[in-house]
Amino acid sequence: MRKTAVFRDNLFLEHDPGVYHVESPKRLKIIYDELDRPEIGGGFFYPSFAAAEPEQLQLNHTASYIEKVAATAGKPFVSLDPDTRTSARSYEAACLAAGAVNTGVDLLLSNEVDNCFALVRPPGHHAESDRAQGFCLFNNVAVAARHAIQQHKLERVFIFDWDLHHGNGTQHSFYDTDQVLYCSTHQFPYYPGTGSLVEWGAGRGEGLTVNIPLSGGQDDQAFGRIVNEIVAPVALQYRPELIIVSAGFDIYVGDPLGTMAVTARGFAYMTRVLLGLADELCAGRLLFALEGGYHLQGLRDGVVAVLNELAGNSILTAETIWTMETTKVRVPDLDHARNIAKKHWTL
Repeated sequence: MRKTAVFRDNLFLEHDPGVYHVESPKRLKIIYDELDRPEIGGGFFYPSFAAAEPEQLQLNHTASYIEKVAATAGKPFVSLDPDTRTSARSYEAACLAAGAVNTGVDLLLSNEVDNCFALVRPPGHHAESDRAQGFCLFNNVAVAARHAIQQHKLERVFIFDWDLHHGNGTQHSFYDTDQVLYCSTHQFPYYPGTGSLVEWGAGRGEGLTVNIPLSGGQDDQAFGRIVNEIVAPVALQYRPELIIVSAGFDIYVGDPLGTMAVTARGFAYMTRVLLGLADELCAGRLLFALEGGYHLQGLRDGVVAVLNELAGNSILTAETIWTMETTKVRVPDLDHARNIAKKHWTL
């Protein structure tokens, strides 16, 4: 058994972008209700954590933008972009979300836990340094990576983003640095329109952005090939000191925003591969942060599958693992991405 930290707080339910908005508090409520069942959530560690201070947010965001979001506090409704709205406590929730992932980094680097999952909202990977976008206020994983680099003096952080949508904000945060390797699988062309094959970083960061744009319809076996044939080999060559996952569950089969076909088994298997990488490369330091996912039951089941894998209670059978490791299901998008990645990595 591993000691898995789970970050949850009812303040995250107070962020309400509107009654008809797809990024609803119901997304977390259904997960929290499941964790309240002793047989599901009884084996996890629930640490206390505080909100990120403005100076911590400024590791990745401009002071003027932070002030703009802070100015929404107490107001029942503010629209920051066509998709991104706040309610009275959204700023508090966003600061607490960033604080959760920062605390996760601290616990991992002090060896107090084996791995973490920050079950937070609002999500973060679309947030740019100076603006809100795509339901996101502050970029939780980018803030966490900056925190790891500045406060813990790490030199290499790997961020893997399996959300349906490309994490434009995260990519832009680290596009020209060699301190972060950013790898994303995403449906393309799709919102937000970034994440093409030829976006591979610049300057010291050339080759350290690895995009795997997908046409849609990819299932468990396809994602198994992707993590085994691109994600894992690139991570092994980069040798990160910490792995952070932008975990979006909108690649679940039937999610209303996409056309992917991943099931709970697929999420568990990807987590299994990442656990192996973390054990080999960085003393097991693996941090998940919730991003998208809008099929409520699929979101719940995917998160629980990941949590069980993190804790050592896998839902995967030996037969399923063997199938995932040996599958030769055809994935043309994978071949295109591999050919591009070969410019910078041995694959």
